[in-house]
Amino acid sequence: MPADPHLPRRGLLKGTTALVGGALLGPLAGPHAVASAQVMPRIYTRAEWEARPPKVPATVLDRAPDHIVVHHTASPNSTDYSLDHALALSRSIQDFHMDTNGWDDTGQQLTISRGGHLMEGRNRAIEVICAEKHVVGAHTLGENDHTIGIENEGTYMTAAPTGALWRRLVRTCAWLCDVYDLDPHTAIVGHRDYNSTACPGDVLYSLLPRLRDQAAYCLGERRATEASRPGPSGLPGPRFTFDHGPALGPGDPTR
Repeated sequence: MPADPHLPRRGLLKGTTALVGGALLGPLAGPHAVASAQVMPRIYTRAEWEARPPKVPATVLDRAPDHIVVHHTASPNSTDYSLDHALALSRSIQDFHMDTNGWDDTGQQLTISRGGHLMEGRNRAIEVICAEKHVVGAHTLGENDHTIGIENEGTYMTAAPTGALWRRLVRTCAWLCDVYDLDPHTAIVGHRDYNSTACPGDVLYSLLPRLRDQAAYCLGERRATEASRPGPSGLPGPRFTFDHGPALGPGDPTR
């Protein structure tokens, strides 16, 4: 919780380094960098990655989501960290979701590449987040009406995310918690917390306590999660590219 309950949930993003599973994820910011958690991170828009028009416009609810769901894309752990690759990834995901799954548009609201580039996913996502409302996606079966999904490029069953992806994920979660006035320690969850899936991978899932702490630190909070290392899910990993588990069911309000 914030140090002073009368203060808004805001803070400063300060440099810190994460060492996870033997992989140095790197500082959250450069040695002299300071940024406000409430400032929207750079998001590459659908126009910038040349998205196709959705089959129908996204459903917008006049309320905020209450959880942020962390996913992995269940795609190769690419070593191409360029912006061009990131934008192409967004196009590939949209094609798969619309053409193979038969959905109206990209399922998730936001996507982060292994190079640390953050992209808008479902149509109207940026506009609606900034309005503190909820654009309904298709990423977590039965829970899409109250959750915002972040797809992280790669497969994290045995590998850790890149430092660039991790830093962007921390900042993005902090920004979303600031916009929606959420507590990172309760709001940030993994796909497997809702559905029977290994997503976001055993390694990335084990990092969620650290993600919550670092996002909270960005917001000026100092409460730390008790050290824990969640074990493997026991569930099989992705069967094919972009298979991260149950995302949409007959009771969900949108495709």
